[in-house]
Amino acid sequence: MNIRNIAIIAHVDHGKTTLVDSLLKQSENFKLKFDGPQELIMDSNELERERGITIFSKNAALEHKGVKINIVDTPGHADFGGEVERIMRMVDGAILLIDAKEGPMPQTKFVLKKAIQAGHRIIVVINKIDKADARPEWALNQTYELFFELGASETQIEFPVVYASARQGKAGLKPDLSSMKNIEPLFEAIVNYIKPPEANSSLPLQMLTVNLIYDNYKGKIAVGRIYSGVLKKGATVAHIARSGEIKKAQLSSLMLFSGLNRVEVNEAEAGEIVAIAGIPDISIGETIADVENPVALPVIKIDEPTIKMTFGVNTSPFMGKEGDKTTSRNLRERLEKELETDVALSVKQTDSADRWVVTGRGELHLSIFIEKMRREGYELEVSKPQVIFKEENGKTLEPVELLTIEAPQDFAGNVIELIGKRLGIMEDMRVDKETTIMEFTIPTRGLIGIRGEFLTLTKGLGIMNSLFSGYEEYKGELKAEEHGSIVASDTGVSNSYGLITAQGRGQLFIGPGVPVYEGMVTGKNAKAEDVKVNVCKAKELTNFRSRNEGVQEKLDVPFDLTLEYALSYIGDGELVEVTPKSVRVRKMYLTELQKKRAKA
Repeated sequence: MNIRNIAIIAHVDHGKTTLVDSLLKQSENFKLKFDGPQELIMDSNELERERGITIFSKNAALEHKGVKINIVDTPGHADFGGEVERIMRMVDGAILLIDAKEGPMPQTKFVLKKAIQAGHRIIVVINKIDKADARPEWALNQTYELFFELGASETQIEFPVVYASARQGKAGLKPDLSSMKNIEPLFEAIVNYIKPPEANSSLPLQMLTVNLIYDNYKGKIAVGRIYSGVLKKGATVAHIARSGEIKKAQLSSLMLFSGLNRVEVNEAEAGEIVAIAGIPDISIGETIADVENPVALPVIKIDEPTIKMTFGVNTSPFMGKEGDKTTSRNLRERLEKELETDVALSVKQTDSADRWVVTGRGELHLSIFIEKMRREGYELEVSKPQVIFKEENGKTLEPVELLTIEAPQDFAGNVIELIGKRLGIMEDMRVDKETTIMEFTIPTRGLIGIRGEFLTLTKGLGIMNSLFSGYEEYKGELKAEEHGSIVASDTGVSNSYGLITAQGRGQLFIGPGVPVYEGMVTGKNAKAEDVKVNVCKAKELTNFRSRNEGVQEKLDVPFDLTLEYALSYIGDGELVEVTPKSVRVRKMYLTELQKKRAKA
């Protein structure tokens, strides 16, 4: 069958998943089961819906005038670059989505670089032209500049341009919404510009595993592309592991994608994207080959991790009260399971049996994983994120990022000062109407914990995006802005009287009626030192009326302690306790006695 394999790549929130939905709705073979105008078909993961970003790649397929189009939706954030890199091995071309107002953004640069390196032809879609402040021609010029900057070939630079409003399901070759009827011009560009896969079904079988899915009935399902040969249901194949070990395996299931579903088939030819079951120990990047002539495909190269954290069993006094997976065995098995599907993650056991060092591509990458775990019923405690240094030729190297900031002009001076304190160096600055756009290079360690401070500084109006640039020579000591914590001195339940005393010291993280334990952090001290406060202390009852009896101090609304904020807040001697119901900050040593024992 005539096939096109394409990926849709873009910056966070530029309308990628919405565009996929429009293509699916207007395809010839897709009967949409639609449960409301706001529901995006491909955002099936709860975390993705909440955050409005795609984290995990998904597969879909549709037909247009006798051509089968396999679509892979890819993550738009660099922290999930492991997914993007794998997808590039599965497709022959890409749709690059650009916001008509914002133009190419840092993550656009990241995903485009991956597509160009793979040698793919790219269709540029200028989306959201229905926005009142859209500027499609400017966005297109910026995109051309980006292609040149990233060293695109002549063929790649001569890309077709389609203008669209994915939300309205319309596209055209000119930025005129009134002349657009449907998404047909994009279908035509895909069929005419993206080449069919170079594949030969008469050669020995070779398939590369690019993704893994878990199914309650079929078990582990491997998704990948057949590069050559024919795959048959029930056939005996060679499974070539990353180590080079070759084992025989029998396929219990062979599926193709149709719409968003997987459909059982008896055989599939070279060029197809398939899903197979029956190989329980298969991993990402491994090859399924002809049993008589097993030849491995090149292993997928993944950018190295830049951030590490320690994951451990929850040791707080509240351990086991809110989650049902609390043991070191539970945690170890979950970490091992994640390694099978997340190639950008690595896990190493520490000297302790219940602690692991987990490395990833960034704070968001690891915080998403922690959030997944807590929703699955796990309890754990995690340390402050730290960057991974390297030694090369006697020099210490550290990860450096390209940071792009958009902020109202009034805040530009304060933003520059903030980034400067964190060893950032300004590379570019321009003003667009009332917005200042600034670009910096900054060590990754300078970005840890910066987001909350940045949003406060810009009153929530600033936009910050970072992109891993590479490893450079150590930039010097970063003077950390120390904070003090308001620490609970007693175990019990917080009440208004005790909290009002604590409130006088700084910003509270909890309100009244919250269970607390000794050593738990209940707020941020205004001074750079820890202070112990009994937030459970009740007002003494007496028979005497005081002059101020009718005067009540107002208790402020506590700060919402999210997982991301907690990870950015904690200092070296603090941990984040994560359970299905709560995120708490605590001291590593809850009592003075524990502290003395640890030092002894």
